[in-house]
Amino acid sequence: MAKQNHTSMMLEDLFHGPNSGFAMEIYSHYLQDRSSVSPEARAFFDAWTPTENGLSKAQNGTGAAAQTQTADSSGATVATTNLAQAIRLNGHLDSKLDPLGTSPAGDKLLSNEFHGLTEKDLAGLPPSIIESPVTEKCSNAAEVIRKLREVYSSFSGYDFHHIYYSNERLWMMGAAESGKFRPPLNPINLKSILEQLCKVEALEKFLHKVFPGKFRFSIEGMDMLVPMLNEFMSLAADSGVYHVTLGMAHRGRLNVMHNVMDKPCEQSLVKFKDPVYERDFRDDMGWTGDVKYHEGAVKPLRMNGISSGDKMLEIVLAPNPSHLESVNPVIQGMARGAGTDSSSPGEPKFDPMYSLPVIVHGDAAFPGQGINAETLNMSLIPGYSTGGTLHIITNNQIGYTTIPKDSRSTLYSSDLVKGFEVPVIHINADEPEACMEAIRIAFSYIRKFNKDFLIDLVGYRRHGHNEGDEPKFTQPLLYEKVNRQPTVRGKIAERCAKEGVMDKSSSDKLFEQQMAELTKTFETLPEKLSDSDVPVVIPKEGAAKNSKTVFPVSKLKEINKALLEVPDGFSVNYKVSKTREKRRDALKDPKAKSIDWALGEELAYASILADGVPIRLSGQDCQRGTFSHRHAVLHDANTGKEYIPLREIPQSKAAFEIINSPLTENACIGFEYGYSIQKPDTLLVWEAQYGDFINGAQPLIDEYLVSGRSKWGQISSLVLLLPHAYEGQGPDHSSGRLERFLGMAAEKNIRIVNCTTSAQFFHVLRRQAVLLKTDPLPLVVMTPKSLLRNPLASSSLEELSSGRFIPVIDDPVDKKGASKVRRVVLCSGKVAVDLEMSELRKKHPEVAIIRVEQIYHPPVEEIEKAVSRYGGAKEIIWLQEEPVNMGAWDFMHPFLRKIARPRNIPLGFIARKRNSSPAEGSMSMHKANQTILLEQTFSAKEIDKIEKSGVMIAIDV
Repeated sequence: MAKQNHTSMMLEDLFHGPNSGFAMEIYSHYLQDRSSVSPEARAFFDAWTPTENGLSKAQNGTGAAAQTQTADSSGATVATTNLAQAIRLNGHLDSKLDPLGTSPAGDKLLSNEFHGLTEKDLAGLPPSIIESPVTEKCSNAAEVIRKLREVYSSFSGYDFHHIYYSNERLWMMGAAESGKFRPPLNPINLKSILEQLCKVEALEKFLHKVFPGKFRFSIEGMDMLVPMLNEFMSLAADSGVYHVTLGMAHRGRLNVMHNVMDKPCEQSLVKFKDPVYERDFRDDMGWTGDVKYHEGAVKPLRMNGISSGDKMLEIVLAPNPSHLESVNPVIQGMARGAGTDSSSPGEPKFDPMYSLPVIVHGDAAFPGQGINAETLNMSLIPGYSTGGTLHIITNNQIGYTTIPKDSRSTLYSSDLVKGFEVPVIHINADEPEACMEAIRIAFSYIRKFNKDFLIDLVGYRRHGHNEGDEPKFTQPLLYEKVNRQPTVRGKIAERCAKEGVMDKSSSDKLFEQQMAELTKTFETLPEKLSDSDVPVVIPKEGAAKNSKTVFPVSKLKEINKALLEVPDGFSVNYKVSKTREKRRDALKDPKAKSIDWALGEELAYASILADGVPIRLSGQDCQRGTFSHRHAVLHDANTGKEYIPLREIPQSKAAFEIINSPLTENACIGFEYGYSIQKPDTLLVWEAQYGDFINGAQPLIDEYLVSGRSKWGQISSLVLLLPHAYEGQGPDHSSGRLERFLGMAAEKNIRIVNCTTSAQFFHVLRRQAVLLKTDPLPLVVMTPKSLLRNPLASSSLEELSSGRFIPVIDDPVDKKGASKVRRVVLCSGKVAVDLEMSELRKKHPEVAIIRVEQIYHPPVEEIEKAVSRYGGAKEIIWLQEEPVNMGAWDFMHPFLRKIARPRNIPLGFIARKRNSSPAEGSMSMHKANQTILLEQTFSAKEIDKIEKSGVMIAIDV
């Protein structure tokens, strides 16, 4: 039989009856983008188009009509399935989403006319030609199309055909068309919603009346957010979820705190009233607090799930600074931490059903803040996924004063998520059925597929960006509409009265009761407050200094042996194997300096696991290590199979996790911070590929890591490993930006070290693990690069087994030699090793070198004790590799001055000269400046204020 030319065939010849819906989906993609369909389909549709009267027409290459058929039921069937599929795909473009009545965008593919159909044509076709739950009670195709329009083009707009997986698309289609998540199949309690909205509106109106002009970032125009969140929390409790973490920016936050989280209203009213305190805050408490619309809250909710027993669902509203979307990765980290069990050795166990993250976004911030894309990218990555997140955009249709066309390049503010295959429902925020259906579908989808879901809640903003702002300055026409718009409470009250649910007087009385309760609460607020409830933990004095980090020799040897074991038949890469074999003898001689940085680090982690402390190590290529030193994950040279020794050692009593993170800093630091505050018993470590890359996480460092305790009482022990040292690799591969961390160091809020030996790193990691419960603080480590393999950075087994972390390492010169010292040089990090390696070192016994290994909290007593050994010193010098306006000089200066002045000797510094860039871009220039630094350090001439080449040398003036 001759093969028939597909270009001369009718579409219905290829796809019969309901199956033509499949072709219609392909055809719709073809219309939007020819390249998105197969070459065969493209060739067919290039030659086929529907005509105005419903005929199917194939064309030849010149466009002339090659065949024409009379309109019949077959042609109308194709056109009807075309129309049905267009409604499913693009019905949201015709949905009535704006409560203010803006006309929808529309799409010509949604009209009967485009498909060459009339109502009469549709009425003459059976409903069965369209496969859908809506056909059950329909007598013809016209009724089916009307019902599909009611589903896809009413107050809800379904937007999910960008999802690749057909099972998810079909589930969404079924959820929408079956009606099982909305009345009448799934009723809503209109009275309960009205009662909630009375509380919502009363709070806003009371604050507006009593505190006119004070910022509160009102929820008005998005009032239904509160009943939606309450519905979601109820569904979570009923399904046995143990933990919900909620993140949101300012708008509506106060209302969510009080009407979702049940935080007592007096706690916010006190903040608005802002009374004086009985006494000043103690400076040593490290507490500043934060404005009321940044604060968080915690709420326990009894579960109703079948297997929940007496357990409670904990809902946590995380605090959020003015860096709007910055809390998003923090929420994800908290959820991941909550659902992770690290109590047993091996790989930690994550239960995606344990916890649910919820994030409420702003419509301008969602496409505008890059951290959203970073966080969404984590959603399905092992080690970061949380089992699905509910996203709600509170779509005011305006930013501060900026309208959508000036703030995004997409039709919807939610379009960013399409690249991550997240289904979207756009809904009218004044329609309770649409809101409740969306939240129910979202919950069910997240639980079924463990993927994110987004609700685009389209409403408006009753006032300006804040309550002191006049929105008519920039949007006069929009706010004419807003001022005429009745509140959603008013709308639903009228509807309740019509439907006999609650009469008008009863609903008015309900609102007045809420206002009366708020008035009574406000009138009973105290005139003065006590600071006794300030949520700050005062660490035990001396906890860090007195921490014991030694680990027995015998156990270290056992651990080292276990780390070198691999499964039978496992083939380790030849080069890695040679490195590992050297470790077999590294612990034989207790005094030999044979433990390099990588081995010291691995022994630290193994000993911490042996102490029962779980570890999560993540970062950019951290499994191997940027400088190929760690190799914590071995790969079989023949099969590629992975083996992680730290998970397999028999001495371990807790889980170990090591993850190559996405190539981002901001979201990753936020995630690990969130994980650390949720899991305070776990040692959390994040490593940058280069220390300079910490620039990418500056908002999370500033707003959370260094100030979270002071603002919100959050306690984190996150460790940052930032490769730092001047090796001639240029401006973006030299500096971990030590000066920035020091600029934010206060009230003992952080620890900052710059270790120069493997034993120091071993002990500082073990100290961090020991202090998780007694003195938890973030730890920033300026880690080395060239020192990773420098013999001078290696340590002995004795130093690991019997030593401790030493904040200041004095010059090893004896008492007699100390009397000859005339210049005391203080420095930190790799430059100290450079001095030791210099040929000038032995030629200048008059120069003592003191290493400052801990920079914050500054070990002033230890420095003073070391300096006091050199009674004949004529000057004290601070040496650093960094430019003088960077590094530690500005921070250390006042402390060193207090040491130098009583001795009546000058204090000076040697550093690269003041610069806007952290390092040279030329290796030869780097070497020249580094040589000058070392030469001037050992110069016999007393220091003057001079500049030589790229180096600045000065006395303290």
